[in-house]
Amino acid sequence: MENIIILAVLIIVTGLAGFYIYRAKKKGKKCIGCPDSCNCSCRECPGSCKNKTN
Repeated sequence: MENIIILAVLIIVTGLAGFYIYRAKKKGKKCIGCPDSCNCSCRECPGSCKNKTN
């Protein structure tokens, strides 16, 4: 019974994370992990627009 609960929680968390990424990409965000989403000077962000233009 405990295994089923743990598995259900893992499936829910994974599904919610996937849905978050799907929605963010649909809105046009380039760098999902960056809160400013390409409007910042964050050079450490691997998906930032500033890294792609340099």
